[in-house]
Amino acid sequence: QVQLVESGGGLVQSGGSLRLSCAASGLAFSRHTMAWFRQAPGKEREFVAAISWSVVSTYYADFVKGRFTISRDNAKNAAFLQMNSLKPEDTGVYYCAASPLPATTYAKYDSWGQGTQVTVSS
Repeated sequence: QVQLVESGGGLVQSGGSLRLSCAASGLAFSRHTMAWFRQAPGKEREFVAAISWSVVSTYYADFVKGRFTISRDNAKNAAFLQMNSLKPEDTGVYYCAASPLPATTYAKYDSWGQGTQVTVSS
């Protein structure tokens, strides 16, 4: 059974930083693209960042480029999202997801975590 467990969310002031972690089990982690999505209240879930299984390729939504960094540790079955210069509009539930294919679209991801809340105050 695939499990993705996010941690590291919380309340932070505008301009602050958080580091999200995703612990994975039950899948061939090193053969999956890992991604982060987020969902703000009343809005659809949106892509934030993804990293290929080989760590060679990373993909970012335009609204986080230069502020967020995705990484992974295949030896520890873990993925991370370092978030700097946070803005109130970054508030939402952040989800870790896994896909057997390189992808940035929601439909390509078949494994999801429960999410971790990130709240950025102004």
